[in-house]
Amino acid sequence: MSISEFISTLPEDRQKLISQLHEIIIQKDKTVIPEIAPMMGKEMIIYNAPGTFKYGLSSVKKYMSLHVLPMYVSATIYDKYKELLKDAKFQKGCINFNKKEEIPLKIVKDLITDCSKIDLRAIRENYIKSKSKKA
Repeated sequence: MSISEFISTLPEDRQKLISQLHEIIIQKDKTVIPEIAPMMGKEMIIYNAPGTFKYGLSSVKKYMSLHVLPMYVSATIYDKYKELLKDAKFQKGCINFNKKEEIPLKIVKDLITDCSKIDLRAIRENYIKSKSKKA
């Protein structure tokens, strides 16, 4: 299924926002390739950077979610955007929201721009090297 086909299956009142968020991700982070794939038991748009998952965009029954793996490795990014996106609900690596007002697109552009600079594969490789040196 293509991205546009997937978006067309979503509730009509969510299609435009999900489409806008998708466009922001692919425009602001050129390292990712989007695909429709399952995650946490649901089909969603998955954005993979070389060697790793980076973002996910989903629409479930009660809310929509923007999964942002770089927030797991950067407390600075997490804290900054938790403060800026006060109306959204933050978890460790995702932002849950119900409507556009909770997730202003200008702030999302800045979030993805900040996250695009994070090389998750390099972080993982450095972590593995540091663990093997300790062993």
